[in-house]
Amino acid sequence: MTEVKQWMSWEMGVDLVALTSPDLQMPNIIVHLGRMVNTPVGNAASGMIFWQPDATAPPVVMGFVSTNAIVGAYFGPNIFAGTPFEHAPVFQAEIEINYDGTNAFSKCVVGGFTFEVEMQDLSDPYLINREPAAMPPFYQQGVEMSCGRTIFKVNGTEIKMIIPPIGITGGPASVVSPNGVYAR
Repeated sequence: MTEVKQWMSWEMGVDLVALTSPDLQMPNIIVHLGRMVNTPVGNAASGMIFWQPDATAPPVVMGFVSTNAIVGAYFGPNIFAGTPFEHAPVFQAEIEINYDGTNAFSKCVVGGFTFEVEMQDLSDPYLINREPAAMPPFYQQGVEMSCGRTIFKVNGTEIKMIIPPIGITGGPASVVSPNGVYAR
């Protein structure tokens, strides 16, 4: 019997993966946040931010974000082991997520930046059950709603972006997830 040793679950997740140019080979925008993330070491609003406005320069912000540093430090070695995020830094952040039944909004303040994501025209909820892959290397189960329109702002300025059909989790690149779990 296989034992699940590393896991996290969440309530009200907002996930965006996008590119600011069609010439980019990899996304330069990742906003992956949960209003409440549960782990074996505690619970807190948490997630991941990757913002690289200049593809020829290092990312401006890249790492795990959380309102609790212990919870934030859990993700890299336990959930994202074996990926480029395994050794990502952890940043203390302010995280706010709202959902009114038709739209979702997230705000993450970290490292002098304010990242906002507005998601509109959500699909009906559907169940997901994804097997591990190279990225992501964990099982995924939960409920998702894909987004028809997504707005991304950094420090109040809207950023023009291209949202690919598939994000880093293997599903839509702009999605609201009322609940779910990652497990290894």
